Amino acid sequence: MTSTRERQRAAARARLEKEMAERGARARKRRQTQAIVGAASVLVLVVAGTVWLVTSLGDDDKTDTAGPSAGNVQCAWNEVPADQRSPQIKDVGLPAAQQANTGTQTLTLDTDLGPITATVDRSAVPCTAGSFTHLAEKNFFDNSKCHRLVTEGIKVLQCGDPSATGKGWRQTDGTGGPSYRLAEENLPTDKRPPYPEGVIAMANSGQPGSTGSQFFIVYGDSPLDPNYTVLGTITGGMDIVKQIAAAGDDKAFAQQAGGGHPKKEVTIKKLTMSAPQG
Repeated sequence: MTSTRERQRAAARARLEKEMAERGARARKRRQTQAIVGAASVLVLVVAGTVWLVTSLGDDDKTDTAGPSAGNVQCAWNEVPADQRSPQIKDVGLPAAQQANTGTQTLTLDTDLGPITATVDRSAVPCTAGSFTHLAEKNFFDNSKCHRLVTEGIKVLQCGDPSATGKGWRQTDGTGGPSYRLAEENLPTDKRPPYPEGVIAMANSGQPGSTGSQFFIVYGDSPLDPNYTVLGTITGGMDIVKQIAAAGDDKAFAQQAGGGHPKKEVTIKKLTMSAPQG
């Protein structure tokens, strides 16, 4: 007869074998689950990588219009609300949103005293150059007068108000511009002086993003704060600007921004911007 101890040992072995079998089954199930999850993870990565690849490369039949193309930047034109536009605002539409950021342009002021020219580097001021080119193509500046001259402290001749036309001067001279504003570019924060003789720069209201169409030609080193876009460098006609400065101003703005209307008047018959070169 089988002893009680032998029966107990047999029962213990049976329990151990059953437990080991159950452990083996659970382990196999875990391995299967891990294999399935792992395969799914790889599939997700492959799909994500495929989506990224398609998004990055695109296809031959579609063009990505969301961002700027090579050699261009995206510019923002902030329109002045219609109910806030004075009669001095001249609406000639908006420039293209994408503007080239390579090449140089020649800015030419064909004035009644002779030509004044400047070089504009589009890599430094792509949006401002684009705005200027747009306005020039719309004859925005034609027949406008340079309305402000400052001979004390800073030495600048300011132009670019399309409403400053005809004979005589008006209180509104200097308040005109386009129907949009743009952000400042190419600020000379590391230059001393910030605005040396021969610079052409953009005027603004003193607030960020208030650049319009008005600009000033610096005919003597000027210690202005570096808050105004440097548009380019004068390459010809500085003698004309200095002749105007030598004649003085009428102090019309002396109690406000400084200076006044130039006594020797100068009219921009036409402003042009050449096609970008280089």
